[in-house]
Amino acid sequence: MWSGEDVVADLVKEGDETITVCNPIVAVPTRDGQMGFAPWAPLISGKNVDLDIARKYIVYISETQDEIVENYTQMFSTIQTPSKKLIV
Repeated sequence: MWSGEDVVADLVKEGDETITVCNPIVAVPTRDGQMGFAPWAPLISGKNVDLDIARKYIVYISETQDEIVENYTQMFSTIQTPSKKLIV
Protein backbone atom coordinates (compact mmCIF):
# COMPACT_ATOMS: atom_id res chain seq x y z
CA MET A 1 0.00 0.00 0.00
CA TRP A 2 1.01 3.60 -0.51
CA SER A 3 1.10 3.94 3.30
CA GLY A 4 3.86 1.30 3.51
CA GLU A 5 1.75 -1.62 4.68
CA ASP A 6 2.21 -5.08 3.19
CA VAL A 7 -1.31 -6.46 2.86
CA VAL A 8 -2.16 -10.08 2.06
CA ALA A 9 -5.70 -10.76 0.86
CA ASP A 10 -7.82 -12.76 -1.54
CA LEU A 11 -8.25 -10.78 -4.76
CA VAL A 12 -11.95 -10.86 -5.64
CA LYS A 13 -11.95 -8.62 -8.72
CA GLU A 14 -10.01 -5.89 -10.48
CA GLY A 15 -11.51 -2.78 -11.99
CA ASP A 16 -10.05 0.29 -13.67
CA GLU A 17 -10.31 2.47 -10.56
CA THR A 18 -10.52 -0.08 -7.73
CA ILE A 19 -9.71 -3.63 -6.72
CA THR A 20 -11.87 -5.72 -4.42
CA VAL A 21 -10.27 -7.93 -1.77
CA CYS A 22 -11.53 -10.23 0.95
CA ASN A 23 -9.99 -11.15 4.34
CA PRO A 24 -7.09 -8.66 4.26
CA ILE A 25 -4.30 -9.04 6.80
CA VAL A 26 -1.22 -6.93 7.33
CA ALA A 27 2.31 -8.08 8.16
CA VAL A 28 3.62 -6.81 11.51
CA PRO A 29 7.05 -7.43 13.07
CA THR A 30 7.11 -9.28 16.39
CA ARG A 31 9.45 -8.79 19.32
CA ASP A 32 11.55 -11.84 18.46
CA GLY A 33 12.33 -10.56 14.96
CA GLN A 34 9.73 -12.73 13.26
CA MET A 35 6.76 -11.60 11.19
CA GLY A 36 3.18 -11.89 12.43
CA PHE A 37 -0.15 -10.93 10.96
CA ALA A 38 -3.06 -8.80 12.12
CA PRO A 39 -6.37 -7.85 10.53
CA TRP A 40 -5.84 -4.97 8.11
CA ALA A 41 -9.27 -3.53 8.78
CA PRO A 42 -9.98 -4.70 12.35
CA LEU A 43 -13.19 -2.71 12.72
CA ILE A 44 -15.10 -4.32 9.85
CA SER A 45 -17.82 -6.76 10.77
CA GLY A 46 -16.98 -10.43 10.38
CA LYS A 47 -14.94 -12.52 7.96
CA ASN A 48 -15.41 -12.75 4.20
CA VAL A 49 -16.33 -9.09 3.81
CA ASP A 50 -15.36 -7.60 0.45
CA LEU A 51 -13.41 -4.33 0.57
CA ASP A 52 -12.97 -1.98 -2.38
CA ILE A 53 -9.57 -0.26 -2.51
CA ALA A 54 -8.77 2.66 -4.80
CA ARG A 55 -5.92 1.73 -7.16
CA LYS A 56 -4.20 5.07 -6.47
CA TYR A 57 -3.29 3.75 -2.98
CA ILE A 58 -1.76 0.50 -4.25
CA VAL A 59 1.98 0.39 -4.95
CA TYR A 60 2.15 -3.17 -6.30
CA ILE A 61 0.21 -6.42 -6.57
CA SER A 62 2.15 -9.67 -6.47
CA GLU A 63 1.90 -13.38 -5.75
CA THR A 64 2.72 -14.23 -2.16
CA GLN A 65 5.38 -16.66 -0.89
CA ASP A 66 4.09 -20.24 -0.51
CA GLU A 67 4.74 -20.25 3.25
CA ILE A 68 2.63 -17.12 3.70
CA VAL A 69 -0.15 -18.58 1.55
CA GLU A 70 -0.24 -21.71 3.74
CA ASN A 71 -0.49 -19.62 6.93
CA TYR A 72 -3.15 -17.39 5.39
CA THR A 73 -5.19 -20.39 4.27
CA GLN A 74 -5.05 -21.90 7.76
CA MET A 75 -6.22 -18.60 9.27
CA PHE A 76 -9.33 -18.32 7.08
CA SER A 77 -10.18 -21.91 6.17
CA THR A 78 -12.65 -23.96 8.15
CA ILE A 79 -10.85 -27.07 6.91
CA GLN A 80 -7.37 -27.82 8.26
CA THR A 81 -4.97 -29.19 5.65
CA PRO A 82 -1.63 -30.82 6.42
CA SER A 83 1.53 -29.05 5.33
CA LYS A 84 3.09 -30.32 2.12
CA LYS A 85 5.68 -32.92 3.05
CA LEU A 86 6.98 -35.83 1.05
CA ILE A 87 6.76 -39.38 2.31
CA VAL A 88 9.81 -41.36 1.22
